[in-house]
Amino acid sequence: MPNTTKLELEASLKKLLLQKPLDKITINDLTADCGISRMSFYYHFKDIYDLAEWICVEDGTRALQGKKTYDTWQEGMLQVFEAVMENKPFILNIYRCVSREKIENYLYKLTFELIAHVVEEKCMGSDLADEDKAFIAEFYKYAFVGIMLDWIGHGMKDDYREIVRKVSITLYGNIANSIHNFEQVKKQDI
Repeated sequence: MPNTTKLELEASLKKLLLQKPLDKITINDLTADCGISRMSFYYHFKDIYDLAEWICVEDGTRALQGKKTYDTWQEGMLQVFEAVMENKPFILNIYRCVSREKIENYLYKLTFELIAHVVEEKCMGSDLADEDKAFIAEFYKYAFVGIMLDWIGHGMKDDYREIVRKVSITLYGNIANSIHNFEQVKKQDI
């Protein structure tokens, strides 16, 4: 039952965001639209921003479902862009009303998870330290998030498929090369 309530609140917030900005929507607006009590809302979320973050994480998680390997990461990124496009009014409203730091943190979590799986896969058979693997994933995470934030900030006008294609070309072989470089430096230090 709780998941149903969360999904109803998600649908309600997305619907209300088509009518007014996030900072003008109240808990009463949401609960009246869903036909639930304020206590039900607070049972699941501490405030509207908490609900908005949950929605972003859920949408992103659904988009990345099973797309966290070296062979499928481009498809995963494409699906993240598609999820953002499907929720364009919601995302643009969140982008305008919530601090950039919150949006960055959400995208960092989502992107790091994707890239960390790819790095881990490419490190099979390697004794590369976890901190080095994390550094590689963090490095590429910042590039992805920066590109996506620029795209959102410019109103999502550019073709996201072309963006993913260019990212794919740019990164082709680079993660494996980064792992190799870290391994070479480690051998030199010994």
